[in-house]
Amino acid sequence: MNAFGQSVSLEDLLSGQPIDQHPFELLSGLCEGAIAVDANCRIIWISPQYRELINIPKDQDLIGTPIDKVLPTTQIPRVVKSGKPTFVDLMQIHGRWCVVTRMPLKDPNGKVIGAIGFIFYTDLESLGPLFDKFARLKRQLEQQKLIRPSRYGLDDIVGQSDIIQQLKRQARRAAQLDTTVLLLGETGTGKELLAQGIHQASPRSGGPFVGINMAALPESLVEAELFGAAPGAYTGLDKCGRKGKVQLASGGTLFLDEIAEMPLSMQAKLLRVLQEREVEALGSNRLEQVDVRVIAATSQDLKTLVDDGKFRADLYYRLNVLPIKLAPLRERNEDIPLLCSHILNIIQQQAQIPAPELSETASNWLINYPWPGNVRELHNRLERACVMAEGSAIEPGDLGAYDDLPSIIPLPNAPTELINARRDADRHSIAMALEKTGGNKSKAAKLLGISRATLYERLKKCQEIISADNNHTKMY
Repeated sequence: MNAFGQSVSLEDLLSGQPIDQHPFELLSGLCEGAIAVDANCRIIWISPQYRELINIPKDQDLIGTPIDKVLPTTQIPRVVKSGKPTFVDLMQIHGRWCVVTRMPLKDPNGKVIGAIGFIFYTDLESLGPLFDKFARLKRQLEQQKLIRPSRYGLDDIVGQSDIIQQLKRQARRAAQLDTTVLLLGETGTGKELLAQGIHQASPRSGGPFVGINMAALPESLVEAELFGAAPGAYTGLDKCGRKGKVQLASGGTLFLDEIAEMPLSMQAKLLRVLQEREVEALGSNRLEQVDVRVIAATSQDLKTLVDDGKFRADLYYRLNVLPIKLAPLRERNEDIPLLCSHILNIIQQQAQIPAPELSETASNWLINYPWPGNVRELHNRLERACVMAEGSAIEPGDLGAYDDLPSIIPLPNAPTELINARRDADRHSIAMALEKTGGNKSKAAKLLGISRATLYERLKKCQEIISADNNHTKMY
């Protein structure tokens, strides 16, 4: 039944015969091209404008042709499988960017019987005034402080495990104490997310949150970026100077990620900020008072760096007032199903594509995988899977489950073999890291992206497994 009360069946559409004023013809007049498919993603109708856009001759019959044969990159099959529309997406057709919308077709009972895609704009330059207007309105709202840049709260930390609940309790207590916090955890465990959550739960939530990654900052720029530069500090031509991240964060929170990468020469200046609440800009001889709370984070063992003379002991003890440790994902794998659901929803919203479900085999693999890259790696693998999945569900292969396994390890065919393969891969990775570093455990741990304590734990488990295997062999 169309919008005019006319009944149009799929059989009528699949017949390819002209239908007076059927809904597709009426809707195509409102856009620059449209195409419709049935539940099997076979083309049931295409407008003349769409034919012209994809260079299909008028006399070529496309009815019944799978749409991916004509448009290999189309997302319409995902709309059919999910039953969810994708609004205002960008699609490139023969090197030309188009604004498209895709909608499922459903029968009176709500069953998906196909989908239709519309091209609304083929000239993106015509949308320039709209984009400019949106940008102006956003800047105006920000200036009037009617909206704020997006911030994460502690409730945005996903997980129901005891470890996560304890982490949130610690963070809430730390938020109420206006003192320095040190976040400890492997790469990808969500240290910045926790830092923003602490800021949002603190009395400083109305102030700015300014974050900087010390590992991504060239040493020559550290001083100016952190502490600012006086007028003319560089060339003598800059009459205004510039504020550093410390000054910009005044009244709020300064987040220093990968603090272990801060040059020794700058650590003394940071110590002054923490102890005296004052900062001296590059090229200036004047001290400026600042009111800032510092949250630092590192994936390295700061105490070891202090012992090695690579980090100031006085700064370490000044930072280590309220240490909070974030557990790696492998220690809270009961949170993985909830994290997967959350991340897939984010990917769907950002990419405007229906995210496929996880198969049972894929879910089992995700739960048993050791996750050296933690939540960041989980997000990356799920994002990859949403692109690579060709079936109705994500399978282990779509997640790259077999990419990292050494060639000497057979591919697993069952969950129990998957666990054994993971164990063997872990042992192989540790052995390779120790070989490359000449047996230096600290360097091996850094190469693997884990802490030295975690490496010792894994070595102990490997030794226990070897001993168990040897005892098992002796029985026979």
